[in-house]
Amino acid sequence: MINLTPWLNAPTWYLAFSGGLDSTVLLHLLANHARNHQAPPLRALHVHHGLQPAADAWPAHCQTICDKLGIDLQVIHVQVTPGASLEQAARDARYAALAKVLGPGDILFTAQHRDDQAETLLLRLLRGAGLRGLTAMPGQRPLGPGSLVRPLLGTSRKQLHDYARANELVWIEDPTNVETAFDRNYLRAEVFPPLQQRWPQASQNIARCAEHLGEALGLLDELAQGDLAEAGEGAAPGWAALPSLDLAVLIRLSPARQRNALQYWLRQRTRLPDTRHWAGWADLRDAAAGAQPVWRLADGRLLRSHGRIWWLSGDWLQQPTGEYAWADPGATLALPGNGSVRLDAAPLGELRIAYRQGGEVLDIPGRGRRDLKRLLNELHVPHFVRPRLPLLYCGERLLAVANLPALAQADCQLHWQLPTNAQGLS
Repeated sequence: MINLTPWLNAPTWYLAFSGGLDSTVLLHLLANHARNHQAPPLRALHVHHGLQPAADAWPAHCQTICDKLGIDLQVIHVQVTPGASLEQAARDARYAALAKVLGPGDILFTAQHRDDQAETLLLRLLRGAGLRGLTAMPGQRPLGPGSLVRPLLGTSRKQLHDYARANELVWIEDPTNVETAFDRNYLRAEVFPPLQQRWPQASQNIARCAEHLGEALGLLDELAQGDLAEAGEGAAPGWAALPSLDLAVLIRLSPARQRNALQYWLRQRTRLPDTRHWAGWADLRDAAAGAQPVWRLADGRLLRSHGRIWWLSGDWLQQPTGEYAWADPGATLALPGNGSVRLDAAPLGELRIAYRQGGEVLDIPGRGRRDLKRLLNELHVPHFVRPRLPLLYCGERLLAVANLPALAQADCQLHWQLPTNAQGLS
């Protein structure tokens, strides 16, 4: 029923074991394989969401099944944050918890099957999803330091049920599975039975359609990679660690290719906006040259400055404040919420790090005392960087501006390790 050969060299196999039909069959298949062939250690993981009273009995059921098969079971309790979609919130909490268990190279098997694939495509189609939403669930994808693998995607729910009956397996029937108030349950109970009565191969054909869409998306991803290659170049060295794109390069593309390139670029950083919110991209792109537009997305912001668009998230969404005495200039100084700084050579005197307040001046060899604001304009420093630029002072004298070699006195180069720009997306 399944081919496990590609994952035989993994350090450990884990199974997301709910105790339902699908994962019970997969656990039985994995346990049989491990018993009769050389295989990595196999462990089961049961995530307890605590969303319904019936679920309190499920860990004990899962433990009984695992004990019979000689499989270790770990029960993980999670808190689900209420939101617009309880199903999505539970899914997010479940995968976040499972990802924390995996070590480098470990495999997490999950039991989604061909009917799940078809239901997912139809559900997303009814919600007006784009191509990325309509593509098939991948057979394998990264999860934390390991990988998530779905070995049953070519198997129907009927095949799993027949296998379970033939092997006298016992499984949990989730009482919420019959509640057609949930969209997926409604499709499963009310929509697919008449579809399959008229077209017996409906689930198989819909799942195959999802695979075709996945191939089309792969081609669009290749196109996006080419379009982004040039757009990703040209950032000033001091801010090259920040994700940014050359706006002029993007504007040369058609609107559809712009969106395709940005979707590819943004999906690694944030949950993608729906169709209605893509007007934010047009506002950002078409704003006047001197404007400072912001496109707020689920996990960060896209800004425009000096001919580039910049992605900010994590610590970059908070403004650093305060002053910090540098008692040991030979060591790296951590700045709360703003990375860290170090010096090539420390001058004599009491040193401190501060941020711009306005009115700062700097002595520039051969140019005299210059207004810092004007100097930053000359060097095209992005506007959102300026309030958090570390400034090195000796007493009241400004000695250097971080990551700008031209703005330093007496060879006093201040190097700034930029703060994190990540939200830890899974």
